[in-house]
Amino acid sequence: MAEQNPLEAFRLALAGATRAIAHEPEVELGYSADAAIQSGKTVKVPMPGRTLPADQVAEARGAADAFALRLRLHDAALHNRNAPSEPVARAVFDAVEQARVEALGSKGMEGITANLATALEARMRADPIARARSREEVPLSTAIGLMVRERLTGQPVPDRAKAGLEMVRDWIEEKAGADLDGLNLALDDQKAFAQLATRMLQDLQLMSADMPPEYEPEEGDEEDEGEDQNEGETDDERDGDGAGAQDRMEVRAEADEGESDEQDEGEAERDSMAEEDGGLGDDAEEGAAPARPNRPFSDLSPQFDYQAYTTKFDEVVDAADLCDEEELTRLRAYLDQQLTHLQGAVTKLANRLQRRLMAQQSRSWEFDQDEGMLDAARLARVIVNPTLSLSYKIERDIEFRDTVVTLLIDNSGSMRGRPISIAAISADIMARTLERCGVKTEILGFTTRAWKGGQSREAWLQAGRPPMPGRLNDLRHIVYKQADDPWRRARRNLGLMMREGLLKENIDGEALLWAHGRLIARSEERRILMVISDGAPVDDSTLSVNSGSYLEKHLRQVIHWIETRSPVQLVAIGIGHDVTRYYQRAVTIMDAEQLGGTMVGQLADLFDEAA
Repeated sequence: MAEQNPLEAFRLALAGATRAIAHEPEVELGYSADAAIQSGKTVKVPMPGRTLPADQVAEARGAADAFALRLRLHDAALHNRNAPSEPVARAVFDAVEQARVEALGSKGMEGITANLATALEARMRADPIARARSREEVPLSTAIGLMVRERLTGQPVPDRAKAGLEMVRDWIEEKAGADLDGLNLALDDQKAFAQLATRMLQDLQLMSADMPPEYEPEEGDEEDEGEDQNEGETDDERDGDGAGAQDRMEVRAEADEGESDEQDEGEAERDSMAEEDGGLGDDAEEGAAPARPNRPFSDLSPQFDYQAYTTKFDEVVDAADLCDEEELTRLRAYLDQQLTHLQGAVTKLANRLQRRLMAQQSRSWEFDQDEGMLDAARLARVIVNPTLSLSYKIERDIEFRDTVVTLLIDNSGSMRGRPISIAAISADIMARTLERCGVKTEILGFTTRAWKGGQSREAWLQAGRPPMPGRLNDLRHIVYKQADDPWRRARRNLGLMMREGLLKENIDGEALLWAHGRLIARSEERRILMVISDGAPVDDSTLSVNSGSYLEKHLRQVIHWIETRSPVQLVAIGIGHDVTRYYQRAVTIMDAEQLGGTMVGQLADLFDEAA
């Protein structure tokens, strides 16, 4: 019997341990390239390296243990009924409940305690508390969650978070020190614990004392119970990491009193939207799937002016400049390995597209012409009857317009895993196929340089936080293949999409304008722009200080302009998200493996229309 791969053995063992801890045999354990996420009973944890480094193994175990304990010890419906409506208070409430679950589940379990500590250290690397420079920049949900954990378990605060926590610790102790001490008395009673947590939030002035949360309804109130059940179902997703909204906004130690009512409404709307689409918890900043707002047209105002706070830190970069040649080669090999079985199917579809394109490029002959090439097939009749004149033929090409195709691929964190792998290999095969047919292809990607802002946000903070700054993150637009480059030269660049940490947030409107501008500058007669995305634009830094639909309004504005006024033909493919409400010509697929066939079909239809 062949010896089992150590990594595979670890996967099997961790999956079994997760189900055992959760007391739930239907739990499915998967792996992601970066952060841990949870949706219902499906859990994804960071993938350790092939050599199984001890710290990476402990991090994966800790993430799995945290999710398993939540499934076992947390009543999502009860949590949702007791949760406050204010965004900041809700973030703290979620973090405190997660601390309760981990403290209760790890009692007497040294292995689980150590794993949870390692996972927390990993989360703190990405949490804003690790880089806070003032009290206003400390996320209160993280700070209070750490203090509750300290009280309940006696475990020290991670080193990365100590400096940030000390900025607000005295204020929290002064306002709610007694409340923190009392939480330990209700550790194994979620309802009583929630009541104590609510009192703590009131003492911290994060929620009004005269607006308590909606507690569990009386028996017989069937309508309320039905609503609670529905809310509990969404809460399973929202509470995947136990801090559903805490990383969506950088809360302040003291409530700001100078903000307008419009901004307050915008923040509440954004938080509600984020909760409906599934909260991301602490890991959101370092690679979990961003929330996907799904707003109707009625939400959009007729007048809308979009701006960027600064474009100084934006970059357009060649893929080869983002990592060295050795790493590019390794990433490309990894991409090929991931999709070996899929490549054949997509290649067949690509060949079908090639045949359809070549058929449109076929040539024909015009016979019985007075000049041209001598028609040898008709020489016999001249020999039989010398009075007949020689016959000539002329070769004619069926008109096939000079064409360039741009594939614009969403490189956001929500594309991580199988979607981005299939997008990369499909783009690779499309480029190769179209090159054979004489159609030039450009492959572009769009993301941001940082999570939740970058140097743009730092500049905004240093400027005193001027209101309504507009787009507040650093754009990163990536050129994987230029239209004039041969496929063989750019093939390796597509492996960059497999690089950990590349995929961050997405600002679609400006990416469309960038790709469109490159196409307009081309000399080809026909220009096609195909967008591959998995949803609406999301950038937490921008949406936290502007209206909740700020980026989406701009995207609609750009799409409308291209579709009505530009010679560029625009088509979109949505992966798991309805993009037909944005684009006139679009198709939505629910399985990433359908992407190759859908790309072929859309391109073929466009060329057939031209023919």
